Amino acid sequence: MAVAVCVTGAGGFIGSWIVKLLLARGYAVRGTSRLADDPKNAHLWALDGAAERLTMLQVDLLDRASLRAAFHGCDGVIHTASPMHDNPEEIIEPIIAGTRNVVEAAADAGVQRLVVSSTIGTMYMNPHRDPDAPLDESSWSDLDYCKKTEVNHDRIFHSPPKFQQSAWQAARARGLDLAVVIPVVVLGELLQPSMNTSTLHILKYLTGKVKEYVNESHAYVHVKDAAEAHVRVLEAPGAGGRRYVCAERTLHRGELCRILAGLFPEYPIPTRCKDDVNPPKKGYKFTNQPLKDLGIRFTPAHEYLYEAVTERRGSPPQGSPPPMLISKL
Repeated sequence: MAVAVCVTGAGGFIGSWIVKLLLARGYAVRGTSRLADDPKNAHLWALDGAAERLTMLQVDLLDRASLRAAFHGCDGVIHTASPMHDNPEEIIEPIIAGTRNVVEAAADAGVQRLVVSSTIGTMYMNPHRDPDAPLDESSWSDLDYCKKTEVNHDRIFHSPPKFQQSAWQAARARGLDLAVVIPVVVLGELLQPSMNTSTLHILKYLTGKVKEYVNESHAYVHVKDAAEAHVRVLEAPGAGGRRYVCAERTLHRGELCRILAGLFPEYPIPTRCKDDVNPPKKGYKFTNQPLKDLGIRFTPAHEYLYEAVTERRGSPPQGSPPPMLISKL
């Protein structure tokens, strides 16, 4: 009988790849979704092994009983889902409550390890940190600073430190083996039919609508590597109790555009920065050595940038991508 692992948010960008990797390793996978028969999850049934070892369940993160039922009999859980809310200001408490429900339900079900997928927003938003010190598992964003800082109207930006700390507190109280994987901007081949924000972040530079790039830097990682990190942290003995930065490298937007121009010279990729006064902004430093120690070999940037454009069920766009959530990116 195959070992069972539950993946919340199974139909998402990273979640879909996690399901794919788990099935390839021979696991029985229980995927959760707000609607078990949601057509947005149809791509999962095309994965090798899905017909034999994939089950999709309807789960509400705010309903602990539904989570407990989904986790029952599972050896591990990988949590990538997030609750939705029409009002951005009201999403924070559901995220915190949903994450705590996942922890409590996993403990109730006797899960051996819970891996939570988090965000780099839990780490680098701290005005007191040394900018030359790499982010590692000891790095935490300052919650008060996050609340005061407006970042592109990101509706959950100041909630990550709070929800992750809440998860650790609940896990310690219940004696649950918890680990957290913290991906940065994730790029690469899409398995799901819908476009995701990080891919739009790249495609907008190919349309001709964006004439100049912003003076910003971000860290990036291949979606396959992000998924592999979650699975390896789930599997590796002794990997629990830690936070793992999942990033390949940091790129200034100018460097990113230069790579894109080299890969796709036929597209009108911008060559000028909007900010022609200040020096290029440096991104945060980080260490990904703990994931390398688990065997992760990170894919280089030009490969996942190429996939982000070419592996998207169609050719690069000629029109402008939707602007919401990506203007800062």
